[in-house]
Amino acid sequence: MSVGTLTIDHGAIDANWRALDAMTRCETGAVVKANAYGLDAESVAQTLRRSGVQSFFVAVAEEGPIVRESVGSLSNIFVFSGHMEGDEDLLREYQLVPLLNSREQIERHFSVLPGRSFGIQLDTGMNRLGLEPSDWVAVREDVLLKQPVLIMSHLACADDPSDLTNARQLRVFRAMTDGINVPRSLAATGGILLGEAYHFDLTRPGIGLFGGSPFDAAEPVVTLTADVVQVRDVQVGETAGYGNVWIASRRSKIATLSVGYADGLIRALSPGAVVYDHDAACPVVGRISMDSITVDVTNLAHIPETLCIIGSHQTIDDLAGSAGTISYEILTSLGMRYRRERVNWHN
Repeated sequence: MSVGTLTIDHGAIDANWRALDAMTRCETGAVVKANAYGLDAESVAQTLRRSGVQSFFVAVAEEGPIVRESVGSLSNIFVFSGHMEGDEDLLREYQLVPLLNSREQIERHFSVLPGRSFGIQLDTGMNRLGLEPSDWVAVREDVLLKQPVLIMSHLACADDPSDLTNARQLRVFRAMTDGINVPRSLAATGGILLGEAYHFDLTRPGIGLFGGSPFDAAEPVVTLTADVVQVRDVQVGETAGYGNVWIASRRSKIATLSVGYADGLIRALSPGAVVYDHDAACPVVGRISMDSITVDVTNLAHIPETLCIIGSHQTIDDLAGSAGTISYEILTSLGMRYRRERVNWHN
């Protein structure tokens, strides 16, 4: 087979959640949006439920059903986008808890699904989702009478502990919520690492569960290898790939792998990226195309059958750095053509 192999270590996901949970004295949930960051929400949610997770978070209501069917009826499933128009059937049938972001959503939820559970999302300075302080003041008393099950906000710069925005958002969140007898949540992975002041009643790690920064102590979760389809000799002055952007300066051996940007290896990786044959780094040459990449294997003493793209020598953060992006984009871009293998996973 010529497709790549994406190996997902569920034992590492479990270990990462337990390590993050051990850093707090509150409930630790899990963010499984975007198909669990591209790693299969069904199996990941099952693993995390066995680990002890009670509260799961998804981005939109449409992501809720597969998580609900994976974790059973007793877990909470929160929806970051809140209650959008047309969501009521999904929210009702799958017992999803919308995190209401605006006065419009509050009115919609109380009108369409009266008596159904809900949470509130507050904007403490990120200007993305949530009620701004003035809106919260206007609706606070009426909302609290309806008994929300969670009040949350999101930190904009938690991956940088030195950023003063973190402390400013913490002050705003406390000013908006202190004295309210409702569970609160402010910290995702980065917020957990900022310390106890940010933990409140519930943390909600995401990228840290899957081996990404800023949780540098995380166990690696993903390994990605690709088969070598063909190796050819290239003479000095010849080119490889679209646009002739790479020109051989020596007699070279160029291997073609059947993975490309359709498989999540984004085109920005083209200059400077490497893959590995055991300990040996092999540079990617030429442009990454839709279904293939070309790699210089001249320095190897043998012709490899496979090369490693993500693994012990190159983490998801390393690969992301080669493309000038973040591990979130690398993970969520991984395509569906890979042969996916789960290890340390029990259905």
